[in-house]
Amino acid sequence: MGVIGIGGLFFRAKDPDALNVWYRDHLGVGAGCNATGEGEPSEWYWLVQGGPVVFAPFKDNTDYFPADKQYMINLRVSGIDDLLASLRAGGIAVETRAEWDAPETGRFARIHDPEGNAIELWEPPASS
Repeated sequence: MGVIGIGGLFFRAKDPDALNVWYRDHLGVGAGCNATGEGEPSEWYWLVQGGPVVFAPFKDNTDYFPADKQYMINLRVSGIDDLLASLRAGGIAVETRAEWDAPETGRFARIHDPEGNAIELWEPPASS
């Protein structure tokens, strides 16, 4: 059958343990997290809900994310308003722009992890 999905995302970090805790605590991402809410989470992987995944190389001179970073994580979310309120309450700066949102693509917000990596939060439209 070939490739059926993304099996992992691996990246360098100055403090992998601390960054792992930050992602788990603020976004529910990483080993031991279970987005489906069914069964017990695995200590080895993050169980995600199925849905759309965008795989898109960008031009090397894009200004969509910082020039000193080679990637940007895009996380598909549900209940973006509640998540953004929780992030703000946790002292995390959240950027939103009206021009990022559209009925056909959904809603977007941008945050950065403690090491400066851009994280785009995407709530697809209800029909996705």
